[in-house]
Amino acid sequence: MRARRRSLAWSCLAALALAAAASAETVRLIPDDRAGFRGRNLFAWLRPGYSYGERYVDVTTTPPGATLDLFYVRSNFQKRYEQSEAPVRVVLPRRVEAGPRDAVNIRAFLDGYRQKEVSIRISSLQDDVHIDLEPLPNRLEAVSHTYLARRASLAFLTKEALTVQVQEVEGGFRVILSETAKGEGLEGAFSGLRSPLIREVEALQLGEDLLVRASLAAGVSVSKGGGYQLRRRQSRDELRDLWVYHVDMVPADGGTEAVAQAREALAEIGAGDVSGCAARFDATLRESLEPASLARALSPRGAFTDPYLRTAMKRLGEVSSGGRIHMLDGSSLNPGSAIELTAAMSQPSDAVGYLALLRSFVAKLEPPAERRDTLRGLVAPEIDAARWAAISDAAESSERQCLASR
Repeated sequence: MRARRRSLAWSCLAALALAAAASAETVRLIPDDRAGFRGRNLFAWLRPGYSYGERYVDVTTTPPGATLDLFYVRSNFQKRYEQSEAPVRVVLPRRVEAGPRDAVNIRAFLDGYRQKEVSIRISSLQDDVHIDLEPLPNRLEAVSHTYLARRASLAFLTKEALTVQVQEVEGGFRVILSETAKGEGLEGAFSGLRSPLIREVEALQLGEDLLVRASLAAGVSVSKGGGYQLRRRQSRDELRDLWVYHVDMVPADGGTEAVAQAREALAEIGAGDVSGCAARFDATLRESLEPASLARALSPRGAFTDPYLRTAMKRLGEVSSGGRIHMLDGSSLNPGSAIELTAAMSQPSDAVGYLALLRSFVAKLEPPAERRDTLRGLVAPEIDAARWAAISDAAESSERQCLASR
């Protein structure tokens, strides 16, 4: 029985190999000139199949579809180069036409994997090469962008600690994540990252490195002497077992004017911003977001938004009924007590009216076109733009229905 199973397995593998070979592209990698005549050529007729027979190498990779750089090398000089995609059949010169040290070098690379290179002598008997590509040691799991009061931050969440290069370039900056692959499901994550400071963000896999390019909005610049300065920091998300690398954009003047404007905006918020139909918006938005994700976004984590969020929580208590912060479990906390305010900040996703207040806070600081993205950066920074649009539409629709029923 075992012998029968083994025979069946080999038959399947052989069939797969034949199918791959049949569908493989054919690439000619034959130099324009043949190697010089050597004494051994006099005896080539003794092995006609070996010396004059067709010479090729079938190249396959795991995973399939890797890009292949094919180099024909003679005496350490590159004689020919072609590029193809695995699987491929590489047609080589007959052995009698090649020098004893002629070789084909094959370099395979695929997004998210380490590149690998092998070399085959033309004179060898090997006619097939299979290259197993190893995944890169690190992977980008999520990316987020937070903007508020003329400051911004890009955050990259990875499985392992990052080796990062940040380069200031004309019109923006680049972040190079070494030996890092873009995780699955992040195709649309970068397209929606925008704010009054950052016009767009795109990610490109360049070999073993992930290049993130941030283009700045008109009139915004980064430099050590003025405009905005880039600051880097790395933290640890213990609950999710992730590393977080932040690139912060900080105004050269420290953003003193923006801080004053933010305080004035919070002072203008009243009870109507967190009660009535605004409370319907608050409840619908909260129900649409994952509690754990909402708590991570709003809880203190060393971000530049922490002081704003704490002050906003205090203002929530001041404008709510009874001058207290009301929680979902029915309890209430005194915003004037540092201990109780800290307790509220430890569970901000449960504070009734907090999301509605943050919406009003953002509305008083940003123009209409920027408000949705700014609020997303505060309450759901890791959600892509399309999903956030659907969630926002539902919350606003619920509020409009409430207003219409009055």
